[in-house]
Amino acid sequence: MWHSHIFHGNACLEIEKAILTHLRSQTDLLTLDSLNSTRAAGDAIQANLTGHFGDLIQPWAKTYSTQFSRRAMADFQFTDIDGLNYVIDVKTHRLDADFHMPNLISVERLARFYNEDQNYFTLLLISYGIHDAQIQFEAVTFVPIESIMWDCLTIGALGWGQIQLIHSQRLHIDRNYSRGAWMNEFCERMLTFYPRELQKIESRIHYFQRVQLFWRGH
Repeated sequence: MWHSHIFHGNACLEIEKAILTHLRSQTDLLTLDSLNSTRAAGDAIQANLTGHFGDLIQPWAKTYSTQFSRRAMADFQFTDIDGLNYVIDVKTHRLDADFHMPNLISVERLARFYNEDQNYFTLLLISYGIHDAQIQFEAVTFVPIESIMWDCLTIGALGWGQIQLIHSQRLHIDRNYSRGAWMNEFCERMLTFYPRELQKIESRIHYFQRVQLFWRGH
């Protein structure tokens, strides 16, 4: 299995620091209107990073691309000097706003993507607050999904299933955790998840059988 020098060294921490420094320097990133909209703020932050991430990652990257379809799993992508492939999904979190569990990736997409050891599905998590009509960036986390422990994740019932963050302010990250161990736990969770979904489906089938009996005699 390939090992990323970015995630098995200090480079990831240097990248986090560079991104946080960059974001804090963007004094005109948000308008007064977008300050009050978490969606608009998230879009503005993502657009800014799309334009600048290639420069911020330059010491470690061989190629950088932002050319993705709207339904792609990532916002941008780069290959490192060893030829490893990183797709980056940007997630922003306003600290004083109501939190919902964001979808990270389809379980089927991740399983298929990780058939190739050189692929890394990487999360770029941006935490910020609004103070005195100004945005203040608090933290940046740059991490492959397999470094986020399963006590921070859940599976949502959409399509094949969606991996979701339970709460981005309570992240349990282990940068030394192996992909093999994480993927084995992932499979165990899916093999528990699907039988529960089958039970739900059977219950719904029985419900509509009763509804149908009612309407046949109505």
